Amino acid sequence: MSSHLDNIPSTPGKFKMDKSPYRLRHSSYFSLAKLTFWSVVFLGIILIFFFHSPSSSPLPSDPSRRSLRTSNWGGPAWEKRVRSSAKPRSRNGFSVLVTGAAGFVGTHVSAALKRRGDGVLGLDNFNDYYDPSLKRARQALLERSGIFIVEGDLNDADLLIKLFEVVTFTHVMHLAAQAGVRYAMENPMSYVHSNIAGLVSLLEVCKAANPQPAIVWASSSSVYGLNTQVPFSETHRTDQPASLYAATKKAGEEIAHTYNHIYGLSLTGLRFFTVYGPWGRPDMAYFFFTRDMLKGKPIQIFEGPNHGTVARDFTFIDDIVKGCLGALDTAEKSTGSGGKKKGPAQLRVFNLGNTSPVPVSDLVSILERLLKVKAKKMIMKMPRNGDVQFTHANISYAQREFEYKPTTDLQTGLKKFVRWYLTYYGEKKSAV
Repeated sequence: MSSHLDNIPSTPGKFKMDKSPYRLRHSSYFSLAKLTFWSVVFLGIILIFFFHSPSSSPLPSDPSRRSLRTSNWGGPAWEKRVRSSAKPRSRNGFSVLVTGAAGFVGTHVSAALKRRGDGVLGLDNFNDYYDPSLKRARQALLERSGIFIVEGDLNDADLLIKLFEVVTFTHVMHLAAQAGVRYAMENPMSYVHSNIAGLVSLLEVCKAANPQPAIVWASSSSVYGLNTQVPFSETHRTDQPASLYAATKKAGEEIAHTYNHIYGLSLTGLRFFTVYGPWGRPDMAYFFFTRDMLKGKPIQIFEGPNHGTVARDFTFIDDIVKGCLGALDTAEKSTGSGGKKKGPAQLRVFNLGNTSPVPVSDLVSILERLLKVKAKKMIMKMPRNGDVQFTHANISYAQREFEYKPTTDLQTGLKKFVRWYLTYYGEKKSAV
């Protein structure tokens, strides 16, 4: 299934990992990692009560924080737009609430759902973690397809309740989150607010709905943390997070288990592996490498201990969209009603990756060829900021459950990204 957001053809190429440098044990981190994880869980629970407490004071104004404002909503005209956007065009179509709809993955998934006849309503707070104008451009793209994005925050319980009163959602595709591993060192509270408190806020409304929707949500490959078994499997341990971002996503998986167990919510978590492509996130390496190389600026390339290779399981956005839709289509109905569980409910978690880890140095070489620019490389030791040396997905579970099969290699995907980038930013390079 190709995306109408990018219709350019493809070309292959694979890289086989040398597993030997990666099989070192990190046992010394075990107790510290476990303490970090559970500390985040308990901190999250405390902050959930803080954010929802009527006596809590508003958050201080800080330009480095993401926006927590909710725009004006409500009224007959607003409700009409909400209903129209969420109404399926096909007879058996779903009515899907997509959180983070103006985000990278959210935009592509929303467009794909609408294209096949599902009703789609978006929710996004348009925060300033990265350039909001890119999110507004994605919003305009979706609006041309008839998708309305409600501007609001996940922690606005009144807004969520209102949306569920206006629309009987069959499914929720929860993609809203505070992303990024490194930013957690600058603004840790934004991760707790979005990834823990925001998830709980959403699940609270979903559990009380009648009927309850089935929920598919974005976890992350970061939950594997210091795991050294290759490739990463859903059966591997995930109690050694290497970053606060990873810890909040792991906490999300435990919270999902709780709401499934107590309230009968059908929940499917998706562990994304380094998603890239057109309309992507400017904080990702492939994106800012492209920007800096075109401007003649140096780029930092990290290496592991003893000059070890840093590699990522880069996964093209169209393949991720196929996985999201496959998970949605195979999600069983929730079994609760009005907050009461009436039987066992489905609980799943899947890896969505490409299964072909590529060294970051190879990524740069591909960009050099596509951009026709020689990168000014600065080779540096990987800092202790939460990044891990490698990622590699085992996708056999997703293959069995909904025939997930990625088809886009890095050369092909980057070619599509570069064409989009040059068009969107108006670069005059004779690249690609």
